[in-house]
Amino acid sequence: MQATWILPDGKAVTADVKPGQNLMEAAVAHNIPLVVGECGGSLSCATCHVVVDPAWSGRAGEVGTFEDAMLDVAEAERQATSRLSCQIRMSADIDGIVLHVPQP
Repeated sequence: MQATWILPDGKAVTADVKPGQNLMEAAVAHNIPLVVGECGGSLSCATCHVVVDPAWSGRAGEVGTFEDAMLDVAEAERQATSRLSCQIRMSADIDGIVLHVPQP
């Protein structure tokens, strides 16, 4: 399974992601710039903020209450399809997902 991160400069980075792995862990493992995941996925930071491409937003799941609160304090401006990538787990439904990495 794969995910693609579009960096602020427009460069696309596509990487393999294991089923069940969250996309923050995958981004960190593949050295995706600006996706840090300081809290390790415990919903206590917003350093894994991404913007799900609108074509994929319906399949990436709903924003939970705690995630919603953390997105409000993200360094980059929150957008309609903003998510914390630690809260998106790779599955067959999102194989090929495209995520935009916002500029802080």
